[in-house]
Amino acid sequence: MWGQLRGASSMYKRMTSRDYANSEDLELDNHSGLLEFDVEQGSTNPSWKLSLPHVLVATIVGFLFGYHLGVVNEPLESISQSLGFNGNTLAEGLVVSTCLAGAFGGSLVSGWIADGVGRRRAFQLCALPMLLGASICATATTLSGMLIGRFLVGTGLGVGPPVASLYVAEISPAHVRGTYGSFIQIAGCLGLIGALVMGIPVKSIDGWWRTCFWVSIVPAALLVLCMMFCAESPQWLYKQGRHTEAELEFERLLGASHVKTAIAELSKLDRFDEADSVTIADLLLGRYSRVVFIGSALFAFQQLSGINAIFYFSSTVFRRAGMSSNLANVFIGIANMSGSLVALVLMDKLGRRVLLLLSFCGMSISMALQVLAAFSGIFYLSIAGMLLFVFTFAVGAGPVPGLLLPELVPNRVRAKAMAFCMSVHWVCNFFVGLMFLRLLDQIGPLLLYSMFGTFCVMAVIFVKNNVMETKGKSLQEIEIALLPPE
Repeated sequence: MWGQLRGASSMYKRMTSRDYANSEDLELDNHSGLLEFDVEQGSTNPSWKLSLPHVLVATIVGFLFGYHLGVVNEPLESISQSLGFNGNTLAEGLVVSTCLAGAFGGSLVSGWIADGVGRRRAFQLCALPMLLGASICATATTLSGMLIGRFLVGTGLGVGPPVASLYVAEISPAHVRGTYGSFIQIAGCLGLIGALVMGIPVKSIDGWWRTCFWVSIVPAALLVLCMMFCAESPQWLYKQGRHTEAELEFERLLGASHVKTAIAELSKLDRFDEADSVTIADLLLGRYSRVVFIGSALFAFQQLSGINAIFYFSSTVFRRAGMSSNLANVFIGIANMSGSLVALVLMDKLGRRVLLLLSFCGMSISMALQVLAAFSGIFYLSIAGMLLFVFTFAVGAGPVPGLLLPELVPNRVRAKAMAFCMSVHWVCNFFVGLMFLRLLDQIGPLLLYSMFGTFCVMAVIFVKNNVMETKGKSLQEIEIALLPPE
């Protein structure tokens, strides 16, 4: 594994990756004393009702994420016939993956946008290419036009999700932060279900696939409008030196009685923070390298498990097996939503690490069922494996990485670290989307699903040895525990 955290205490320098994971609770407890300030502490947790409306607006990004990833699932065949590339699996893969390539580019700059103009403006900026790109897709008459539109949509998708994860983590009270983080996953499920439902009439109504793209303009416009009335991240405002505004936003989000405590925590950390700007070397080689590596690895395992191959191409795979793609998509949507609701309930009870372990273990078993189905030719066993795979993914591997990374990464580098790790997500996502159908044809389901299952097993080992628990801890408490002052 990667080397020790640079700049940490000597105890951290002596720790192996296994020690790091096993000592998580001890370290958080040892450093919690640093967060005892000479200000009156609130006797109760802040009310979740104050921050909830702001979180719900941010989850519109999750809905758009799910919708645009699923919008070509059912209509892909109709699109290929209308635009003249029917039967070309590489072109079909490009319609999916061009969006992901755009998302990679957007994710690379998302951290700089979020730090430069603030979280609220970043939300509004990410919606603009989605509006333009969806309009181009809806009016496309050639493959190139469709690819341009999908690329623009992808740039917005690249900026939006990391900003949403940042924003929700920074404005949520600690005791419900995991639950609120799950809202993004649930919104993504609703977006995916919405895309699948919108695609149902595509076979019976000529040109219906264009309507599927037009519909996505509505939530993007709502995001731009509603974000005008939402709170800015107090942590971003404080980092900009706008302390009075940060206090006002904390009051909106947590209540007046918790403002002093929240500001005191930020002030305590501000004295430990370096003043120099963050570089790529800081993320990859400096004292933040370990948490960036953990976040990047989790996002890579999330995608290399093969989950989005199911979301993108489930209709195509089921049609090849002679089953109704509409019925298959309904079952997948139900499994995805059910797992997300389980995660919503358990995220702040069992914790992030436990859900990740359960999730990747379940996904490994699911891929074993897929391999057995491919070997035996029992199609319904394959369906069971696919549905179990989607369900267990939604329980942990889906929502946890996007929530866990903003919790682990210090405020100073949070946005840029999220940008880097999400770029890893999109690179893996791109290649899975581009190559899945071709690999399915060339090497067959037996070997392909075996590869996906192997990545799931590797993810279980990685989480067990490297991921710490963060439930119920403030972002500042986690930061001090991970990167104690010298």
